[in-house]
Amino acid sequence: MKKLLFKSFFSIILIFVLSACGMLPRVSAQQRMFLDLSLEFLGEYQLPKQTFQDTPIGGLSAITYDRQTNRFYAISDDRSQLAPARFYTLNLHLNRSETGKVNIDKIEIEGVTFLKNERGETYPPGTIDLEGIALSPRGTLFISSEGAIGQNIQPFIGEFDLKTGKLQQNLRIPQRFLFADSKASETEPRGIQDNLGFEALTLGQNSVMKDDPFRLFTATESALLQDSPPKTPEENARIRLLHYVINPIGEPVLVSENLYLLDGASNDTLANGLCELTALEREGYLLALERTLGLSGFGAKIYQVVNSNGTDTSRLLSFQGNLAKVVPLQKKLLLDLGELGIDLDNLEGMTLGPKLPDGSQTLVVVSDDNFKNEQVTQFLLFRLTGA
Repeated sequence: MKKLLFKSFFSIILIFVLSACGMLPRVSAQQRMFLDLSLEFLGEYQLPKQTFQDTPIGGLSAITYDRQTNRFYAISDDRSQLAPARFYTLNLHLNRSETGKVNIDKIEIEGVTFLKNERGETYPPGTIDLEGIALSPRGTLFISSEGAIGQNIQPFIGEFDLKTGKLQQNLRIPQRFLFADSKASETEPRGIQDNLGFEALTLGQNSVMKDDPFRLFTATESALLQDSPPKTPEENARIRLLHYVINPIGEPVLVSENLYLLDGASNDTLANGLCELTALEREGYLLALERTLGLSGFGAKIYQVVNSNGTDTSRLLSFQGNLAKVVPLQKKLLLDLGELGIDLDNLEGMTLGPKLPDGSQTLVVVSDDNFKNEQVTQFLLFRLTGA
């Protein structure tokens, strides 16, 4: 009798537990895929118009952080027109108020480095269009040149010496990203669209040892010519994101290519593109900065991107047509910068910065003022948690 009562009691408890489990909210596979990230806006700083060593400060289209020296390096997209192609060394002074709030107190320009080709010569005017920059663990800078069809500037990604600015090597770019020569016999358009090439560039580093391999991610600002779908509201720009592995010996290896879908924009949008990528310390996760320009001004959004489970698209000659069998990279809106309550400028660069006293991570975003008096070089500081 006791055994029967025990079995009945146990059965009731088991049914209750199972029923309770069934009432728990279900977590989708997509929700489990993303990190629980949040961004807190800490403040804005506008760099005054100025020159440094006879070069105009402006056109800052990308930025990267050196944790060893606590300095930032920012690339200028001046096509060697106002001064030779270059990057700047910046010192961002953070201020902590009595209430504990952190913001940017001052930014100092500490140095300028002119980039040089393999012959040790500065780049002639109109031959380079710099847009991306990332510091490697071996003390070099990887820099991307976006490319411009009108000026016959092909896109490229190069590794440069941090101290001298001299080119050390070029990454091999797939032919599908290069626009055809005007004299070529090709009839089908291919390659980057004009001024919409390699804008985004970041390095994924699991080690600070100079002899360890690391990853490089880059993407075009918009779709390639052969990938541009019909311009309908339902279509998002189909962007190719490249994933390289940089080894201590041998050439960099392109290991995969994935489809990145640019979010659609409002009807008054004049320009829309992917401007920057930032690799998080957690492998397989990126932040993406998408920027718009419309009749009402600039807009920008930051997304979390998961670099896994996407279809390798390197064998697809074109993204035209039905892509139902192609799994794009998964992304999730992290913050609409249009909701910060400030006027946004032409935000193009983004990087992880120093850790805050509480151990949380900073994120710095910078704008390209296009060397125009009516625009500003704007720095935005965020606290990133959950990374």
